[in-house]
Amino acid sequence: MSLLIAGSIATDHLMSFPGRFADSLVVDQLDKLSVSFLVEDLEVRRGGCAANICFGLGNLGVRPVLVGAVGEDFGDYRAWLERHDVDCDSVHVSETRHTARFVCTTDSAMAQIASFYAGAMSESRELELKPIADRVGAPDFVLIGPDDPEGMLRHTDECRQRGYRFVADPSQQLAFGDGDLIRRLIDGAEILFSNEYEASLITQKTGWSTQEVLDRVGTWVVTLGAEGVRIDRSGEESLTVAAVPEIAKVEPTGVGDAFRAGFLAALTWGLGHERAAQLGCLLAVYVVERVGTQEYTLSKAGFLDRLERAYGPEAVKDVEPHLTTFRA
Repeated sequence: MSLLIAGSIATDHLMSFPGRFADSLVVDQLDKLSVSFLVEDLEVRRGGCAANICFGLGNLGVRPVLVGAVGEDFGDYRAWLERHDVDCDSVHVSETRHTARFVCTTDSAMAQIASFYAGAMSESRELELKPIADRVGAPDFVLIGPDDPEGMLRHTDECRQRGYRFVADPSQQLAFGDGDLIRRLIDGAEILFSNEYEASLITQKTGWSTQEVLDRVGTWVVTLGAEGVRIDRSGEESLTVAAVPEIAKVEPTGVGDAFRAGFLAALTWGLGHERAAQLGCLLAVYVVERVGTQEYTLSKAGFLDRLERAYGPEAVKDVEPHLTTFRA
């Protein structure tokens, strides 16, 4: 069995603005917006939603298969991911385009202004999942994250046709996607991931009520920032899991990707949704405490200590047997 993670692979250019964007915006002049911000620093980091999720899974001892498209400049990044137990053999390399690039500025209130250059990502529509499944085995799940929209639709349709259980994670693509695109991406998903704002976009753009979404997906996981996460299933009461307190809130980019990695790792270990959400929240806090989405390291003692302080000894009892690749 295997876990296929399809989505963006990119480099992140992260900058920090010491003020607040809101102080420079004039509400009735937004149609004439032309502003610039003097930033304090620039960090160039590895990123992309699918790569971030794979990095997290690899750190937890789950060897994921990365599915996406990159440029010929991917060599060093590939070596990094493979050192962290990510299968990159199914990554498509473009002959003409650079690897995608994410440029983001974060202000002192953790608000962000970002842009994304797709580059080679547009060629992900050329990837078929069956040859990958033939190589690595039938997938437990195929996560379909933000990527080239045509590629996302192709992967989603193939999952339905071949009976692969899929996880819908449209994320950033919800902002520009129309109702038809979003409906096709989430209908029939085993799990739907979103944050609160994205949840509102989903119901607004699809025209479906919350209940109608739940009638079409197995589980809807909604991240709530500092309030943790809510898990909804049709006909059942919502389950809310509190966030893990952070030591310092440094940079939010990639936090949701880390949450997804922890959540999926727990499911592959056979744990329930509550433990999955707890593990996701714990891994997420390691990201928010650092600049960069793949800059954290995990030690077994420290990881389990934070897990116990947040969720109690029973959580440690359930999770510890699966941390077989952790350093002491």
